[in-house]
Amino acid sequence: MSTRSETVELVTDETARNLARAGLFAALVGAFAYVTFPNPVSPVSVTLQVLGVFLAGVYLGPVWGGVSLAFYLVAGALGAPVFQGGTGGFGALVGQSGGYLLSYPVAAVLVGGVVHRGRTLRDPRTVRPALLVAAMALGTVVIYAAGVLGLVVVLSLTLTEAVAVGAVAFLPAEALKMAAAVGIVRSDVVSAADR
Repeated sequence: MSTRSETVELVTDETARNLARAGLFAALVGAFAYVTFPNPVSPVSVTLQVLGVFLAGVYLGPVWGGVSLAFYLVAGALGAPVFQGGTGGFGALVGQSGGYLLSYPVAAVLVGGVVHRGRTLRDPRTVRPALLVAAMALGTVVIYAAGVLGLVVVLSLTLTEAVAVGAVAFLPAEALKMAAAVGIVRSDVVSAADR
């Protein structure tokens, strides 16, 4: 009597790689949450999380970039200390930073969609810096629109007050994060050329 066995691949190698990369970028955004600077004119501190959102969109594309930030939010909501200053728990998603946090997957999808011009990934090293900046600017608009809305709801600020302390106060920091992201992508071009 012979026994015949077949293997069934439930998850392709590509999917497994993408899941691992998404988890890695989720962890990166969580690590960036530990780098905080007080913003003297805002109830919300400056963190490097948005830099991670930009990089997830650029390197993973719209689908897996969004998935990575969804992983990040689920991990934080379940209590992992991945939110601002090492906090975790569902309360952060409904607190004063909740609007910003909840917008991260959407922002990563938009950044990835603009950079890659759709769902098919292209080498980010070949993307013009102007397109990178435009993609990140669009992501920033989404993040700050949701953040401002969150401040209006949670802190009962007027729309004008929320825009002033929840968006305008952060523009210099966002410009630096965009420059850093472009520098990271462009330095990858230099290192790739040296290989």
